[in-house]
Amino acid sequence: MKTRIQLLVLAASLAALPGILQAQPSAHYVPGVEGIKGASLPPPGFYVRDYNYFYWSGQVNNSAGNSVGIPGLDIFTYANIPRAIWITDTKFLGGYVGVDALLPFVYQQLKFTGFNSSTFGVGDLFGEGTLSWHIKQFDFSVGSGVWAPTGDSGSPTDAGLGYWTFMQTAGATWYIDEEKTWAVSALNRYEFNTEQSQPAPGDAYTLEWGVSKSVCKEADLGVVGYYQQQVTGGSDRVAAVGPEVSVMFPKQMFFVSLRYNYEFMAESRAQGNAIALTLTKRF
Repeated sequence: MKTRIQLLVLAASLAALPGILQAQPSAHYVPGVEGIKGASLPPPGFYVRDYNYFYWSGQVNNSAGNSVGIPGLDIFTYANIPRAIWITDTKFLGGYVGVDALLPFVYQQLKFTGFNSSTFGVGDLFGEGTLSWHIKQFDFSVGSGVWAPTGDSGSPTDAGLGYWTFMQTAGATWYIDEEKTWAVSALNRYEFNTEQSQPAPGDAYTLEWGVSKSVCKEADLGVVGYYQQQVTGGSDRVAAVGPEVSVMFPKQMFFVSLRYNYEFMAESRAQGNAIALTLTKRF
C-alpha cells in the first residue's frame, strides 16, 4: 500500500511538471539578469547589450518549499538575449527618453527518469519606453513595455510562453558617498499577464537588488540578489543571492559583468543556480 501511494504521489508530481518547469512559471522576466546598479540606465547614446544566462537545477519544490523528489531530475537553460538600447537627448519631466527591445534565443533541456526533452527556439519579443534621471547621489528609472507571444509554446521546454504581458518598471540607485564608490540599487518590475493561446498565470512581481563597491575606476565588486513571486492566481516564489564583478574598458566603450545567484528558497517551482554574463558596447 505504501509503494502504491508513493507511485501516485510521483505520478501527480510528473503531471504537474509542465506548469512548474517553465523557466519562470509566473513571469516573462527572468530574475538575475540585472544586478549591480541595475536600476541605472546609461547616459544618452546607442548601446548593444548581450545577456548570456545559464540556469540549472535538480530540484522542484512544492508550495511548502520542500522537494517533491522527482527521480533523476535535471533542468538546464541557456539563453542568449541581445538587447538594443537607445537613450535619446530628448527630455520629458526632466528625464531622458529612451527605447529598447530584446529577443531571446533559448535552449532548454528537461530530464527525469523515463523522460528526456530539449528544445532550442526563439522566445517572446519585448519592447519598452523608458525615462531616466541622474541627480547628484541618485539615479532613477521607470519603464513601460510589452512582451509579445512570438515564440513557440505548449511544451515545458519551449522558449515562448503563449500570452501577452505588460510590464512596468521602476528603480533607483543610491550612491552613498560623494565619490560614488559605494552604491545600493533596487529594480522593481510588475507584470500584468493576459490570456492568449495558452492560459496565463496571474500577475508577477520581481525585485532585483545590488550593493557594490568600486575597487578602482574600471571595476566594481558586489553582492546581488532577486526575489520573484506570483501575486495573483497562484503562490510560486523564489529568492536568491550571490556575488558579482563588473569591469569597464573606457577606450573601447565596452562593459562586462558576471554574476552568480544561488536560489536559497523556492515554492511551487524549481530551485537551482543561475549565472549571467552581460556584455555591453556603446556606439
